[in-house]
Amino acid sequence: MKKSLIMLFTILGILFNSQTVKIKRGIVNLEGIHVAKVSNRGNIYTFMDLKETPIYTVEFVDKSVVDSVRDSYIKLNRIYNQDKTLELDYISPSAFSGEEKSAAYTSVKSLKIIDERGINIKNLDELFKNSPKRKLDTKTKDAYTTRAKIDKLNITVNNVGEILSNGKPVGYFTNLPASFGSEETITDKTLVDIEIYDANSKFIGKYITTTKQIKTAGGKTFTLYREMSGRASILKFPTYKAIAERMAIMDPNFIKIQEKVIVGEVTKDGVEKDKK
Repeated sequence: MKKSLIMLFTILGILFNSQTVKIKRGIVNLEGIHVAKVSNRGNIYTFMDLKETPIYTVEFVDKSVVDSVRDSYIKLNRIYNQDKTLELDYISPSAFSGEEKSAAYTSVKSLKIIDERGINIKNLDELFKNSPKRKLDTKTKDAYTTRAKIDKLNITVNNVGEILSNGKPVGYFTNLPASFGSEETITDKTLVDIEIYDANSKFIGKYITTTKQIKTAGGKTFTLYREMSGRASILKFPTYKAIAERMAIMDPNFIKIQEKVIVGEVTKDGVEKDKK
């Protein structure tokens, strides 16, 4: 008897997992059974029960992390309890699936919050209690590590070609093209390489305009925007800021991250206060 029940549940599980998810006129159905409704506003999809009561939303995010690496994921939010938002991976039934079908497919196949009886509130709440971790590949993890370092440096380039980190001058560009100051990207077709020096006029490296490569004084090279991923459009030309950021990562001695602010002794009326 036990073996028969195990076989029955196994067969039912296989049948459920092989269910086809379809959407027609905003109605989600599994094998012809209407189970939920969905509407969208931009890249945010609202899932409702068959009485059109909104239950949760799925928002698609596609962003650049650093260089050519992009990250695509979804934000899941409960409408009835918005205490937190989950960032999750999503799956698509095919490479050509739209976001609407991917949102429904993920809800059924991966997150298990829609089944043959409709939207499963219990499973939805459980998901928020024990939210799964995203499965990032090595390339994306490394990109986020690099991004964190870059954000700490807070690099900007002013209108005279100075490179600043957290508002402090740390270097400068030379051999700037005629378009510098009016455009942030390097679009001029020039055979002269753009060079970078630190605040002490020490040569740090250069951007080779003909090959779109950055080369450090120590010989390291990096090609900006050599390959793209996800739904990114091709980025043909880098910004001056992107070049300075990448140079700082390639040569850690170029810009040092200051972990704490060092200040002089506090005085009042010319008298130094006692240290405590």
